This record gives sequence, structure tokens and C-alpha cells, in this order.
Amino acid sequence: MNQQVKNSPRVLLAEDDAALGPVMLAVLEDGGMTVDFAKDGAMALELYEAALEAGNPPDLVISDINMPKIDGLTLISRLKDHDKELPVIFVTAYSSVDSAIEALRKGAYDYLTKPFRNDRLLQVARNAYKQRNLEQENQVLKKTIQRTLGVKNIVSRSPSMDRVFRVIEKAAPSSASILIRGETGTGKELVARALHHASERSQHPFVSINCGALPEGLLESELFGHEKGAFSGAVKNSTGLFRAADKGTLFLDELGEMPASLQVKLLRVLESREVRPIGSTKPIPIDVRVLGATHKDLLEEIEEGRFREDLYYRLAVIEVEVPPLRKRPDDLILLAKHFLKELNEMNGREGCTLSQEMTDLLTSYDWPGNVRELRNAMEHAATLGEQELKVEDLPPRIRKGAKMKNTLNPQADSHIGSFIPLSELEKTHVLALLNFFAGDRRRTAEVLGIDLSTLYRKIKRWEKDE
Repeated sequence: MNQQVKNSPRVLLAEDDAALGPVMLAVLEDGGMTVDFAKDGAMALELYEAALEAGNPPDLVISDINMPKIDGLTLISRLKDHDKELPVIFVTAYSSVDSAIEALRKGAYDYLTKPFRNDRLLQVARNAYKQRNLEQENQVLKKTIQRTLGVKNIVSRSPSMDRVFRVIEKAAPSSASILIRGETGTGKELVARALHHASERSQHPFVSINCGALPEGLLESELFGHEKGAFSGAVKNSTGLFRAADKGTLFLDELGEMPASLQVKLLRVLESREVRPIGSTKPIPIDVRVLGATHKDLLEEIEEGRFREDLYYRLAVIEVEVPPLRKRPDDLILLAKHFLKELNEMNGREGCTLSQEMTDLLTSYDWPGNVRELRNAMEHAATLGEQELKVEDLPPRIRKGAKMKNTLNPQADSHIGSFIPLSELEKTHVLALLNFFAGDRRRTAEVLGIDLSTLYRKIKRWEKDE
């Protein structure tokens, strides 16, 4: 018997007592509940699985413990395999109270001993339904908070960041691999963390590694783990970051720096969903979402034979580009004030602010080091400055860089722009380019159109002059 009541709790009732079952059914339906009635445990399991397949599972289950075919304890174990939070209420004779207590240990919501009053049955069922609703509402709220947590850590009101936020919102709940591109210092790891927080994996680890910071042998061990004795110095087993990030997210920063031999092994792990520690012959299954980041043009790296095309397409299912700070003019002062607020709180200072002169200079500089350089500059100024920060509190390279730009721009404010020697212009320009390419001297020399040895000599001379 099944009576449909609009917006009512759905109850799966399993009771083999021919006299008690129909009475309980009537009480529950009279209490405004929709009931699926089963005369034994096997039938209850069939009704549950059918309702689950139809997308309309019960909100709670009321079941006798002692039933033919499948008893109540077995039934709860099977149901909890589908829904760990499903509230189950057991009905038992006084002589079987020990079984009911065992059921509570297995996750039952409550139990009733026979005989019981009709109002008691309704009260327990309604309480279970209320708790179910509260738990579901909490889960929705929790997910909403998680999905906004990471994004709130990205300070921006710039239209150029809209694409980034859209990717976080739409792609985070999926399991797709995402490649985050952008210049050094733009905040690629913040985007990766926001993607993790907004995903279903947010309760599991977020693990990150800079692929360009470790030599090849150590990087392989860090990623895949190793067995004791696998190589000199391997005095104990190492889990590796893939296994450390199981069910969570692994963030591979500066992916373009990964050696070719490791790219092959990474591709194998991504395709097989298994990792084999160094020195082991046994593959270990993993469940990890991989996010990658790079400041390099990987398509160019592929053409030059430095990056595998098949790995690129495996990792870049979705791509997102984090714009440089110079293309986010609306964010510059917003970020500067945000960093100052953080630094004030960290250092226990009160209301360190920007002078108008300093604000003008900040907006006249190109910020080749992006957000990271801006934070560094704010920390420098907040450490050396007084209550109101002035231009003199900024690092010299930023003051010189802003002056160079304004010297070439007759529209600039006169108190910032001034002519400086050609040698200083050259030095500022070269160092800015070197910063832009994250210290890559070979690339800097190529762009400048000079020999690498010439660049080395210039840098050495400038270091001596300081």
C-alpha cells in the first residue's frame, strides 16, 4: 500500500507482523507521511533500490529487527552502503533490546520497544525527519561556503578576472584536470586552492609542489614515493605526494619545468590512476584530481620538443589564464590596501595608510613581478614607513621603474616623472625584463637581442656598483 501525500516525509516501513504492520502503516499515513510498506527485509531492500533508481528515495526507514529472509541489522548495513546519513528507526520486542543497542552502534537513529503508543511512533518518526532535513540543509550550506571560500581569498573587482571566476564556479565541481596559465606572481596557486575549496574534494588534502624547485631524482621520489633501500639515502618508505593527496587535489606548480623523463611517468599515472613507488613492482590505485600551473607557453614548449603533447592534452582539459597585474588596473590599489590591512594585523599596527603621492606612483609602475611584487613592496613600505606611507618607503627599483615610465610619458604627473641617465634606464629595463622572465637570463638575452655573456657582464657590473 502506498499513499502519496504532497511534500510529506517518505517512509520505508518494514514489518513482518501481520497484525502490527497495517496498524503502523495507518498511523504513519494519518500523520501525513507517504509510506512504502514491506512485509520482510528482502522486500524492503527491493523497494528501497527501486525508489533510489527512480530518484525518490525514502527520507527515513522504520524496520523490525527480527524478520525473515533479511533481518533488520543486515538491512541497515545494506541501506547505509547507499546513504550513510539515512535515519533508521528499529522496532523490537523487549527481549531483543540488546540487538537494538547493537543497531544503534551501526548507525540507527533510535529504537522502539513493543508495545508502543501510536503518538510515540509519530514523534520519533517526525524527529528523525527533522534531523534529516537539518543535516541536508547543513550540507548545502557547507558546500556553498566551501565554493565561496577560495574565491573570497582572491581580491579583485577587475573585469579581466571574470573569466577566472567563471571557470572556478563551473569547473570546480567536476573532476576535469585544469591548466592554470599566467606570469610569475599572478596568484596561480590561489586559483588552484579556490578550485579545490569549491569541489567535492574540499574535505580532503590539497597538496602542492613546485616542479622547478627540485632536481629530477628528488622530484620523482616526492611525487611517487619510494621503498626503503630503493636508492642511496632511502632509509625508510616514503608515501609520495600522489598518495598524500588521495581523494583530494594535487597542484603541480611550474609544470613546464618538469624533466622529460618524469613527464612520461606522470602521463602513465594520470592514465592508469595508479602510482608505483620507486623500488616497488606493485602499483597502488589513487584517486587524485591534478591541477597544473605554468608561466610558460606549453604549446611553444611542445614545438621545441621540451614538453610532451599527450601530457599537455591530458592536463589541459580546461585552461584558465590569470591576467597580469598591469591588465588589472582596478585591482592595484584595492590589493595594496588589502595587503596593508593584512600586514597591520600581523604586526599589531594601527591603520597604516597610503599617501596620495604613493598611490600615484603605484599606478604608474608596470609591476613585472605582479601581485607577488606588490605584496613585497607593501611589506617593505609598511616595515620602514610611518603611519602614512610615502614614496620613499617603497623599494628603490619600484621608484626608479615608475620614474622611467613617466619620463617616457609626458602626460605623467610632474612630481613623479624626471629624466634619469641612459645607463640607469638600461639597468632598470634589463632588470625589469629579467624579473618578468622569472630570472631566466637566456630568455632575457634573447628578447634584448644581446649575447648571454653580454648580459652576464652587465649584471656583474651592476652588482659591483651596488
